[in-house]
Amino acid sequence: MGKRSLLASFLSLLLLLPSCVFGEDPYKFFTWNVTYGDIWPLGVKQQGILINGQFPGPQIDAVTNDNIIINVFNSLPEPFLISWNGIQQRRSSWQDGVYGTNCPIPPGGNFTYVMQMKDQIGSYFYFPSLAFHKAAGGFGGIKVLSRPLIPVPFPPPAADYTLLIGDWYKANHTDLKFMLDSGRDLPFPDGVLINGRGQNGNTFTVDQGKTYRFRISNVGLATSLNIRIQGHTMLLVEVEGSHTLQNTYSSIDLHLGQSCSFLVTADQPPMDYFIVVSTRFTSTVLSTTALLHYSNSGAQPVGPPPGGPTIQIDWSLNQARSIRWNLTASGPRPNPQGSYHYGLVNTTRTIRLANSAPIINGKQRYAVNSVSFIPADTPLKVADFYQISGVFSLGSIPDNPTYGGGYLQTSVMAANMREYVEIVFENSEDTLQSWHIDGYSFWVVGMDGGQWTSASREGYNLRDAVARCTVQVYPKSWSAIYMPLDNVGMWNIRSENWARQYLGQQFYLRVYSPANSWRDENPIPRNALLCGRASGRRTRPLP
Repeated sequence: MGKRSLLASFLSLLLLLPSCVFGEDPYKFFTWNVTYGDIWPLGVKQQGILINGQFPGPQIDAVTNDNIIINVFNSLPEPFLISWNGIQQRRSSWQDGVYGTNCPIPPGGNFTYVMQMKDQIGSYFYFPSLAFHKAAGGFGGIKVLSRPLIPVPFPPPAADYTLLIGDWYKANHTDLKFMLDSGRDLPFPDGVLINGRGQNGNTFTVDQGKTYRFRISNVGLATSLNIRIQGHTMLLVEVEGSHTLQNTYSSIDLHLGQSCSFLVTADQPPMDYFIVVSTRFTSTVLSTTALLHYSNSGAQPVGPPPGGPTIQIDWSLNQARSIRWNLTASGPRPNPQGSYHYGLVNTTRTIRLANSAPIINGKQRYAVNSVSFIPADTPLKVADFYQISGVFSLGSIPDNPTYGGGYLQTSVMAANMREYVEIVFENSEDTLQSWHIDGYSFWVVGMDGGQWTSASREGYNLRDAVARCTVQVYPKSWSAIYMPLDNVGMWNIRSENWARQYLGQQFYLRVYSPANSWRDENPIPRNALLCGRASGRRTRPLP
């Protein structure tokens, strides 16, 4: 290809970019091809989703404010979407990659995601959001480093390892989807994977005396997990983009959709040690292992893998409460995290969200405030932009539990830019819940057993609660968060238990600004895919 052709191709790509990304921040370009392929993570041949032939997919390595351009080619025989768990997509829910905001990439088609890691650091992951594709793979890690001039509250590690941990089924994702579509719940998982592999399928090599960073994400479908390293302690340093107080743990619980980073110092005799991941709050405990291998090791691990907590809820709750914000560390910007005095701001609205498991029309469904979400024929964000009536109604989910029977609805909650909301997740069921909010990070100000009341606020942590994007709610318990609505868009609030999400335990929060200004929200991308009732419409014309 000649120089003129290369220049023309580059200029054509720049035309796709929204105005927010022009400037001095670096660009990183990726091309991904999504295919089916044979995988054997638990020793049984399955149909997996591969990205560039890899399971799990390639890791995204970025720095704060990098512009990430990912051209995704869908070589599957069905529509496909990728979402970016924890990446806030500031002013641009157009790039969020869930069906409420994006038309799927058709078979044989492609779509170029244009994202900026705006004012973010930390550990996250991406995953396929349509159908039940997440049960087939298609996920990978996202690492966002601080800019070189922003101090990090610990010395640079000798190496940085990503562990994608999660429960796994031997059944193909199509069979699991058929079960759910038939009104049945999923069976218990068959195993646990680390980076797509089973027992002792991974080895992480360390040099004696050095310290290493491990980034962990629970990318599973159904269960909370605990991770521990034989003979070593773990120094927690980051949770979903927040530097934490550096507490030492012998094991760490990670609930569905959550991510964290901890430091491990290779300070033991030179040999191999087990890294153990096991399920939590399950009557049958599934576990798997990887190896921490000292480079000068001359011996295999000694003894059985170390045991961990199993069904103890109080142990997990106390650990969760011990995870605090590091008030003196810089975040993605030079100013300390503690300069955001979230506890001194008066909330303008309280939203209470109760999960339930109703039977609707003879089938198992899951609901929020009695509403079980059903997808519309047109992505909600697209319908909102083109003002297409009849796709959804604002206020189609109440702000408080109704405790009535469940019903089906395309549920969208209305909210206004610059509101400061208190959201209380209430769980009267016997299973742990895990909730994620796209487009945001929020402060987890409280969690406890029993029924939440206004008096529960007296126990809130209004000083150094950790900021994150996914929060657990223990059985028969509640969790409360504070969140400033500073990101205009159509944002998915969902269960990270993927069967519950698929069967309706989700809704969308429409954060609205009447200014209709590019200052508040990027315009529709020129390359946006249009479908449903928006088919045949035009996006912004190319100049």
